[in-house]
Amino acid sequence: MRKGLLLYNPAAGRVPVRPFVRGIVRPLNAAGWQVDVAETLSGAHATQVARQASVEKYEAVFAIGGDGTVGQVASGLLDTETALAVLPAGTTNVWARELGLPTFDWLHNAALRQNARLLAEAPIHRVDVGMCNGHPFLLWAGIGLDAITIHALEPRPRFVKYVSVPEYFAATVWNATIWHGMDLRVWADDQRVDGHFLLAITTNIRRYVGGMAILSPNAFLDDGEMDIWLMSGNNVADAFRHFFDLLAGRHLTSDQARRLPFRSARVESDTAFSIQMDGEPMLGGTQAELKVQKQALKVIIPPKALELLKEKRS
Repeated sequence: MRKGLLLYNPAAGRVPVRPFVRGIVRPLNAAGWQVDVAETLSGAHATQVARQASVEKYEAVFAIGGDGTVGQVASGLLDTETALAVLPAGTTNVWARELGLPTFDWLHNAALRQNARLLAEAPIHRVDVGMCNGHPFLLWAGIGLDAITIHALEPRPRFVKYVSVPEYFAATVWNATIWHGMDLRVWADDQRVDGHFLLAITTNIRRYVGGMAILSPNAFLDDGEMDIWLMSGNNVADAFRHFFDLLAGRHLTSDQARRLPFRSARVESDTAFSIQMDGEPMLGGTQAELKVQKQALKVIIPPKALELLKEKRS
């Protein structure tokens, strides 16, 4: 029997997940998993529990939560033989949308069981993990406008999460009104770019803006390469333009948006900037060192998402 840990974040999302945990254990047991259950106390605790699960030779950690929980558990499983399986139940679940997994909420309260049944028998593959100033991230590392907004909003009480999209939009517009971008020096492998930018976003996945936009349509999870997107501008009108360009896919041909693929990169500024990683606020500074750890994390991936793996396209 395969050994798994079901790790849930009681504060994640709009709906408390604790009453639904028992219903997730049953389909995992039926598929041949012996499951233990643990509750996270904080982001750091989620990382510690995941790391201990790898030491105790669990085959997988089934993480229930949003993108922040996903990134925290992934940090604990980096460079181990224990796989990450995501059961989305957060406010935003972009990693789940990337993999085509339905999200748990009041209208879809069977989604946790459905995803558990799907992932219980899905294949395990290795994916890339990014490092920003020595800290791992699975989805993105953002500098500038999105990081400022996340620092202003997080953490949020559960009742606020019911209006998370308009709240995030309003906070972004407000910050774009009073903040006018930053001068950056960016090195991406053998390229250097200097300029004034509203946003610099490093992405390991295709989706962005809460999953509504396809930022890097040709990104793969396992190719040892990530993209830095540099969005030029200095006012709220520029921020609106980038937002609508992202939704429409026009950023791909815009002269105000630039993609730099890289394996190793560095971002510098003469003034301190904010940083977010996987939608969580992180300590900022005047420099960000970025590296790609190729195929450093095992992940249980549903069959319909295998197109995100370059090795499956080869």
